[in-house]
Amino acid sequence: MPTPSAPPAEAVGRFQRDLERLTGSGTAFRLGIAVSGGPDSLALLRLAHAAMPGHIRAATVDHGLRPEAAREAADVARHCAALGIAHAVLGPEPLPAGNVQEQARKLRYRLLGRWAEAQGLAFVAVAHHRDDVAESFLMRALRGSGSSGLARMPAIAPLPYGAGTAQLVRPLLDWSRAELAAIAPDGEDDPSNRDLHYDRARIRALIAATPALASEPLARAATNLAEAEAALDWLAGQAWRSRATEGPDGAIVLDAAGLPRDTRRRLAARAIRRLAPDWSGEGLDRLVDALDEGKMGTLGGVKARNHGLAWHFGIAPPRSGHH
Repeated sequence: MPTPSAPPAEAVGRFQRDLERLTGSGTAFRLGIAVSGGPDSLALLRLAHAAMPGHIRAATVDHGLRPEAAREAADVARHCAALGIAHAVLGPEPLPAGNVQEQARKLRYRLLGRWAEAQGLAFVAVAHHRDDVAESFLMRALRGSGSSGLARMPAIAPLPYGAGTAQLVRPLLDWSRAELAAIAPDGEDDPSNRDLHYDRARIRALIAATPALASEPLARAATNLAEAEAALDWLAGQAWRSRATEGPDGAIVLDAAGLPRDTRRRLAARAIRRLAPDWSGEGLDRLVDALDEGKMGTLGGVKARNHGLAWHFGIAPPRSGHH
């Protein structure tokens, strides 16, 4: 494969500035790149290579769920070889029982976390961009999501599901899909992105067919909500320090008296994540409703119950078998 043409210098400089704002580390460190082979992740790979030559490591996750996945991983390996970038294929590994998409997402981050640790990487970059933000915002708005669901995904955060010590960075959140496609026109888009059986593909088609639903203002709204989320999380942190008590057995007691529902919800989420880092985040509203009604519930392997105005959280005992 011939060496791909380098991105324009202006784009490389813009990428450098965006990445440095997130990492605060200049460009003298090694950066991991998650590359699927689509135009977005190939553009990320080429921008990072141009900005940090010799400092890039790349990985492709193959879940083994699609017959084309092995070929796509091999294509990425060829792209990396042409640029002189070390590349690894992670997986496939058996998926645990449950929702296939959710389990595949968890396994993806676990594999990336394991790889980052072995490579000594402090940061792993993914190619989420402005159009992804707009699509997620509209998709979740149509589902009636609250501010946390509508907010833009963080530009930097720990790998989800407690998958490792590396930070996940998204340096392309202010870049459009079209800008990235111009940098990697040879990227092969995942066919599922055009399959209208999937919510995201339908939302993408709706945005494309509706000029009033431009991605830029939708993404700006999601960014504004992310700022509001940060403020609400800060307030919840203040409440946690004065309202949460952790026992020697790991159990957590929250004083929920007089707190707004949103704060109660955030404190409950903190308690669950403290006890069950793998919790997906789903089901929280139903649990808070149950606690508000004086009932109990179990979420993510954590049992929660209402004792008057105090909410108690602890690891749920294993279910006894039936004989």
